[in-house]
Amino acid sequence: MKNTFNDVLRHFDLGFDVAEYGNGHINDTYLVQTPGKFIVQRINRNVFPHPEYVMDNIMGVTEFLRKKIIEAGGNPDRETLTFVKTVDGLPYYIDKNGEYYRVYKFVDNAVSYTIVENSGQLYSAAKAFGKFQNMLADYPAETLHETIVNFHNTKDRYRQFKEAVAKDAAGRAKDVADEIKFVLDREADGAVVVDAIAEGRIPLRVTHNDTKLNNVLLDPVTGEGVCVIDLDTVMPGSLLYDYGDALRFGGSSGAEDEPDLSKIWFDIDKFEAFTRGFIEELPSITDEELKLLPFSIKLMTLECGLRFLADYLNGDVYFKTHYPEHNLVRCRTQFKLVSEIEAKMDELNAIVAKIANR
Repeated sequence: MKNTFNDVLRHFDLGFDVAEYGNGHINDTYLVQTPGKFIVQRINRNVFPHPEYVMDNIMGVTEFLRKKIIEAGGNPDRETLTFVKTVDGLPYYIDKNGEYYRVYKFVDNAVSYTIVENSGQLYSAAKAFGKFQNMLADYPAETLHETIVNFHNTKDRYRQFKEAVAKDAAGRAKDVADEIKFVLDREADGAVVVDAIAEGRIPLRVTHNDTKLNNVLLDPVTGEGVCVIDLDTVMPGSLLYDYGDALRFGGSSGAEDEPDLSKIWFDIDKFEAFTRGFIEELPSITDEELKLLPFSIKLMTLECGLRFLADYLNGDVYFKTHYPEHNLVRCRTQFKLVSEIEAKMDELNAIVAKIANR
């Protein structure tokens, strides 16, 4: 492995002071200091069977962002990912085993957080994600590759879920009848955003598709957002996916796999902080998108929950689990949040209307 990695570094004209970096679960990530700091990653071909599509998307989006940042008088080397080309002028290197490697400049003097510590962090992250969306509002999203097909096509997720129920590969369906009913009772929700895009009622946009707090770098002094990172899942979609999934994670009072449901609720203060930051940086948001913001949190939470439950029915073949009921615990946590969001929907809609002032 060492010889292979040294070969990779030579193709990017980098030194050999290397250490593993970060806590990502998908790609192998290393920090190289040569002098100067660089991130080297091996793209996971099991998750992304076409790494060239991933890189096409990222290169197109980051080059577009660089132009916008320069026009606004910003620092493109700090405010978006900056990729380093190989000595042959290529955006990535393919080794003899067919593995894809890429290098980008390390963004110094910036931090990320895995756990939401306060509403201020969410506000700053929301402003960063909103700015990301707004700068890409005129990017031709239809030209992007769909690197994970039907990733947030909730109608298709329902199809897969019903197949899992019918097959019952692990023989568990009889014990989760209430959870199955919870999902099926809300099947109509799965079509709302997909149909709105297809019918042109909301615009097709560039979406990040992994809008957790730790995918925004924050300034350690000011706390303000510096750069949106981890662009592997950039694809065409709806900003509702990004907003909804951010609050599915950031608006919860507890961990995704908290077994004690009394500890799980949807936090209105965190919702308001994120929503305010997001809308403030996104003047391009349409009235129809605004109207669907609170619903999108419910949708993304429901989608995540039904995926956990489908995997439980299939015998835990997709998500990594640490005990036999792990996926079941996860789905119940998501469904508790869905119920919370449904109960607070009028309040959430009123807050969005107040913030948007339209």
